[in-house]
Amino acid sequence: MNSIGRFVLISLVLLGSLASAQGETIAIVSDRLIDGVGDGARTNTVVLVEAKTIKAVGGEGIIPPGAHRIDLGDATLLPGLIDAHVHPLMWSDDYQTDHLRHSSAYKALRGLKAVQRCLEAGWTTLRIPGDADAFYAAMDLKQILDEGHFQGPRLTGAAHYISISGGGGDVNFYAPEQVVVADGLVVDGVDEMRKAVRNEIKYGSDWIKLLVTGAFMSAGDNPRDVHLSPEELQVAMDEANRLSVPVMAHAHSAEGIKQAVRAGARSIEHGTFIDDEGVALMKEHGTYLVPTIYLGDYYIEEMADSEAQKKMVELSKKYRDEFVGNISAAVAAGVKVTVGSDFTCNEPHLNIREFAALVETGMTPMQAIQAGTRLNAELLGWEDRLGTIEPGKLADLVAVRGNPLEDIAVLEEVFFVMKGGEVVKHIGE
Repeated sequence: MNSIGRFVLISLVLLGSLASAQGETIAIVSDRLIDGVGDGARTNTVVLVEAKTIKAVGGEGIIPPGAHRIDLGDATLLPGLIDAHVHPLMWSDDYQTDHLRHSSAYKALRGLKAVQRCLEAGWTTLRIPGDADAFYAAMDLKQILDEGHFQGPRLTGAAHYISISGGGGDVNFYAPEQVVVADGLVVDGVDEMRKAVRNEIKYGSDWIKLLVTGAFMSAGDNPRDVHLSPEELQVAMDEANRLSVPVMAHAHSAEGIKQAVRAGARSIEHGTFIDDEGVALMKEHGTYLVPTIYLGDYYIEEMADSEAQKKMVELSKKYRDEFVGNISAAVAAGVKVTVGSDFTCNEPHLNIREFAALVETGMTPMQAIQAGTRLNAELLGWEDRLGTIEPGKLADLVAVRGNPLEDIAVLEEVFFVMKGGEVVKHIGE
């Protein structure tokens, strides 16, 4: 962007902030609107924003005198995008050792830059499913943004993924005489699990993340194995339920998925080998499925030479068709499948490609967009404030040129972002 473009962008940000702060009305005009509710796009629409919220949605006639007008032209306005599975503290494919190279404070600062990058790409809300840090940098980052010290997306999630010894959150490739801090939180037995859940919540986690099975990306474990014992799983659920904190369950194997659903997990992450019984159970229990499909494609296409992720590449190649077929069955059955990328925020356009992956499973482009807006807001329990463009909701809005219902890939080119009534990005013609 040249100096004039930067001046325009900064001016618009300041103007949006000032209008929001003073309670003035902003009228956002676009050729198309996907509100997250209807089955099609509305045309020639106006969204009125006052302070942090949406006041009205309609035609030109709703614009009051004196409103500040933002005309987006031939663009589609959508609710702010929600990524339900993102790791902003991870910066390399070798994440299991990279977390040892820097302090928790360093990772929090680096993570701040990362989530700001995600916001600029249209991700106004992120759920963190544990992150590679021995302490609680992800939750410190959430707190600092909640307090308004910096601009960034809304954050929710868990500080750590909780793993058994030798599981996906442990470091399984050092000699036993080496003392290494794992990237996950390693527990064994019900007492350690109970303590871990309580500590997670004590230090700011508003979700609990359990590695119920092995993983694709970690060394030395098998994603088809169930790792948590029934007793460990149950005590984690009991503690989380007592403290009113939802649980997300990393689960690849069919049996692990079913155990987590029966125990009461709110979401299943990945779900690679889900079977018909698992699909039926998820439908019955209303459990959300966050499949993170595109990550495997990325490693096959772009990172095939990665030594750290050799296992990931091999397994993704081997099971890719089976995985997509299983998720397609879940979509067809009406399971609540949502958008989660499993990426960092280093190149947030990659996170966007999960929408196209969901279209491949049989979703329409509209269903995929709703999976990353309205449905994810419901997953978070924030449907009263996010996920759709309706009066009374927070004014989290993004715009892209063209029509994503015709080409879902245009979501990669977000040019306008508003979060809570404040313009944080607007690139002009």
